[in-house]
Amino acid sequence: MSQTNDQIAVSEDDIRAHYTAALQLMDGFDHSPRIASGVDAAQTPSKSPGLARRRAFRTTTPGLTARTSQRAEAVHLISRIETIGDDDGLTSPLKANVLQGVRRALAVSFTVAEQFAARTPLVELKRQNREGRLPAAQKSTFSELLMAEALVTLFVFGSASAFILGAQRTEDTVEIGEIDEFLTENAQLGLHGVLWALDQAIADFAGSEQQLVATVLAFAEVLMEQAATRAHAAPGLEAFRGVSWRVAEDGFTVDGFTPSVRAKTTALTMSFKKPHEVVGNHIAKYQAMKLAKMLMAYDFDRGLNPFAELGGFIFTFMGDGKPGTGKTTLIQMMAGLVNEYCQVAGYPFRYQNLSTDNIDSYQGKSGQNAKAFIQSIIDPRVIGFGTIDDIDQLAGKRGDRQSSAGQLEITAVLMESFAGANTVVRGNCTFGMFSNYPENVDDALRQRAGARFLVDGPQTQEDYIDILYLLMGKNHDIPVGQHEVFSAQEIKRAVARSFEAHAKPHEAGLLDVFDQVSDEIGDLDTLAKLGTYLKAIQKADPRFTGRAIKNITDAVKTRAMDFELPDLWMEEPDVFLFQDYAVKKDMIAEMQVPVTSQMVLQEINRYADSEFRYADKSDEVAIADMIRDYQRSEEAKRRIAKGHV
Repeated sequence: MSQTNDQIAVSEDDIRAHYTAALQLMDGFDHSPRIASGVDAAQTPSKSPGLARRRAFRTTTPGLTARTSQRAEAVHLISRIETIGDDDGLTSPLKANVLQGVRRALAVSFTVAEQFAARTPLVELKRQNREGRLPAAQKSTFSELLMAEALVTLFVFGSASAFILGAQRTEDTVEIGEIDEFLTENAQLGLHGVLWALDQAIADFAGSEQQLVATVLAFAEVLMEQAATRAHAAPGLEAFRGVSWRVAEDGFTVDGFTPSVRAKTTALTMSFKKPHEVVGNHIAKYQAMKLAKMLMAYDFDRGLNPFAELGGFIFTFMGDGKPGTGKTTLIQMMAGLVNEYCQVAGYPFRYQNLSTDNIDSYQGKSGQNAKAFIQSIIDPRVIGFGTIDDIDQLAGKRGDRQSSAGQLEITAVLMESFAGANTVVRGNCTFGMFSNYPENVDDALRQRAGARFLVDGPQTQEDYIDILYLLMGKNHDIPVGQHEVFSAQEIKRAVARSFEAHAKPHEAGLLDVFDQVSDEIGDLDTLAKLGTYLKAIQKADPRFTGRAIKNITDAVKTRAMDFELPDLWMEEPDVFLFQDYAVKKDMIAEMQVPVTSQMVLQEINRYADSEFRYADKSDEVAIADMIRDYQRSEEAKRRIAKGHV
């Protein structure tokens, strides 16, 4: 899993250098449709208006080509847009914004495509082709790279248009069908095709200025989707997918074929909970509270969190427990804390839950929904918190015949996003997976949860008194009695007790392994002895692999950060949040605590306990299913023998 914030800055001078070429395209060009069905000459309303009525302002930019003569295939996007709505002799501010946005999107697409070409052999191949000395052996590569450049140009044009004009979005909506004139032989032909199609779409759907904005935005969305779909199997795009570009002036990011969205806070309607309202679940509550503050250490200028660099940042975690033990309350508490901290700091906060509503019967759509969810949360311009509640129902288990194609698509996306080759952990977001039945979650996906939150609910007598007091509310006169309300929920004392309880395993199978190893080699107080214990666990459960060791060491690093950032740092942003990255990193480093062998042993037992717990439940479920199948088979044989069929 890579941890980086590298982005290529797109120079504003380079973008503006392409304004002239972009304006030439918008001003006029000829295009004879190659894929889209031709439009009859009688259908003049759907044609570009060509030389429109005289504009109040006429560009005098030197070097512009003259308008093409008016023909059935002529495309004059500027004139088309200017003729929309009432004619008062001047271009309205909204139409001017659309024109400016389209020009800028074209210029950005030219710039990124140019930089993409420079990172491939395409520039040299173009030169050889112009000089008539392109080797025959290179023609196939040349064609592939031209198509790749076209796909990059078209996708970035669509993404930049949607991003730049997103601020102009109105309540109007337009449904744009597939873009027929989607050409990918080369970038110029590709732009001619989509601008011809955009001109037709504006003629068909944009009867007003508001509909104009809706049409351009809808067109941009379809263009992005088609380009991304075509690029899925297209060669030569490694240099585009492996790099991220950023246009600082607009806050626009190009990150492969992933649409860029504007940074904004999600409107949260959930009922937030305070930490004292989460009864029991001491370790889970403590880790959630720490993680909420960890997220706030993210440095927007650097695009990195000191915790992600120093170690101990929790990118993914799994909360499991029986129904009714408080998983939803834990989500409400953590989301409420992050939301409150972000409001104080003025940071955009985005919360989203991936639910079963995202499973779609249409092939590929479930995966797209999951990918959109991931991209929305990992947006480096926001603080993000994504949850996947009831993940056992949402993500399919590979090899399970009851898993639908949509569920398996979601599993594949989550596995690649949480610990794939291209996963980038910046420390601005975290993902929580929650389940009542974690044994039904795919083993590989479950192991991608870097931390485990056992949500076991109230445990002690004090916990049950506290939760009764909390849920009874204030509308009664029953005395509390001899009990100090919520004193047992004092987090540090409760957490210390919980961690100490993991000095020995809880699950019977793991406890046998622990006792056997301890009897043979004594106290597990060295790395060699701890490693021997890990190998013994692996012999007992082959699913305990190297990824499990990584998750354990990550948990130990988190324990090294076994402190909460002071409340003052969240309440007074100037003290910590608004400091530069180096200062924040030094402030955090000073609070680190030493790692001990006891700490490592506790984390091994905590993690291994969860794996043994899942395995035992999974085996029991499998055995129960086999017993039911056997009983059904025997009953069927009995009925057949008696002729009751």
